[in-house]
Amino acid sequence: MKNIRILIFSLCSVLSLTLAAQTVNQEEIFQNIEAYTQQVIKEWQIPGLALSIVKDDQIIYAKGFGEKELGNGNPVDEHTAFQIGSVSKSFTALLMAMLVDEGKVDWDDPVKKHLPDFEMFDPWVSDNLLIKDIMIHRTGLPYQSGTYIPCLGYERDDVYKMFKLIKPATSLRTSYDYNNVTFIIAAKIIEKYMGKPWEMCIQERIFNPLGMLESSLNEEGFASSANVSVPHSFEYEHGGIVCEPLHGTEDQALHWLTVIGPAGGLVSSVVDMAAWVRFHLSDGNFNGQQILSPKNLSYLHRGQLITSQYDNRMTLYGHCWYIEQNNRYKVFFHTGTTWGFAALCVYLPELNLGMMFLANSEVPDLPRYAIMRRLIDLYLGAPDKDYSGESLAGWLAREEANEEKAQAKESETITIDPAPLAAYTGTYRKEVLGQAAISLEQNGLFITIGPKSWKAPLTHKNGNDFTFYMGGSNFPVHFEMDNNQNAISIDIDMGQDEHFGAWTKI
Repeated sequence: MKNIRILIFSLCSVLSLTLAAQTVNQEEIFQNIEAYTQQVIKEWQIPGLALSIVKDDQIIYAKGFGEKELGNGNPVDEHTAFQIGSVSKSFTALLMAMLVDEGKVDWDDPVKKHLPDFEMFDPWVSDNLLIKDIMIHRTGLPYQSGTYIPCLGYERDDVYKMFKLIKPATSLRTSYDYNNVTFIIAAKIIEKYMGKPWEMCIQERIFNPLGMLESSLNEEGFASSANVSVPHSFEYEHGGIVCEPLHGTEDQALHWLTVIGPAGGLVSSVVDMAAWVRFHLSDGNFNGQQILSPKNLSYLHRGQLITSQYDNRMTLYGHCWYIEQNNRYKVFFHTGTTWGFAALCVYLPELNLGMMFLANSEVPDLPRYAIMRRLIDLYLGAPDKDYSGESLAGWLAREEANEEKAQAKESETITIDPAPLAAYTGTYRKEVLGQAAISLEQNGLFITIGPKSWKAPLTHKNGNDFTFYMGGSNFPVHFEMDNNQNAISIDIDMGQDEHFGAWTKI
């Protein structure tokens, strides 16, 4: 009897969702979501945004809002290209699923079986890390470890060799710790068995069959796009949001896009991404062509581990999709954030509904989710709720508190002068990472680092601590001094408080 009640409840839930979807007025939905999107843009000061909606295997709405670059008056439209950030991960996961379909790999295969030279910090992990582990963020690596290394000019192969230097935060498969660079491992496996660079595999196996003609890859694709949006910063300062264009050519910021490509390098429009949403609402078939078996598409959509749990909802992580089950609906989604861009891809199989959001500033997840939840409510016939206004008030309060704490800490800091600048000069070396040279020029200290020998000025912070800006990110540097106050080594924070140890002076 209990099983019958559960079945009846499930059928009623599906029926109620279907009936709600049948009774809504599309034009009223469009008017409502447009007005709400404009509200979100104003509240979060987003320069430009594009939105597309998919329903019943059709693109029913696609529109651009605002400007490609703040103040230039050039409008965003539905064909404008944006960086989609970590939504790119699901494309790499699809390529891996294709290899599983072809019998070339299995989700439970050890990585070492396919990449014999693969090394992690712990040799046991090197031997036992599975293919499925690398894309569901349970490798044991610290949160976002390695993400900012490409900002120093390193390439994918360089990062691949650095895995053995990254100390784990937890044991293998014990926690969910989001990571980008592990997708370089996935790309290497894909390239080995597809016989082509990851970029060509994406183009030939996904872009072409899905008709994604406005999509491209990496720095080259972004730089060559004709109808493209400019990235913008997003900062909290003195009670408000500050947003400015970022061009990035002066500090090589777009190099990161190429190196991190398999995890975040796709460039696309909301029209093209609507095709991606349509594919994931199918059984692996797109316009009559079977792209992936229903079995492996279902596997990509299967929750593998819990990322959050509350009284009214639980979120799982599948192969590059979050799956939220709440007390009203089940939604699949993934965000994306790069240097100056934000994205959100969404689909609900029960409603045969999907959405793509692209913005040209690094707005947090909150305004993206606000539009997502408003759209879902509209199709469920639920009353309007101002998710954006509620979340903005909380965000502003938190940022104000953080700013006050930072100012208080700074005011309590005892200022210490640096040693004579010549004491810091020299060449420093670290295993795998190579050399970093500190030079003294007329206008101060400079660091030259990485395989491309990029150069940046050092800014003094306090005592023997400096920072430099390169590739779109700031890197703190600490000099270790001998008794004569001459530098003997440096420690570089690679982002997320990640240290590979001393670079020794040679």
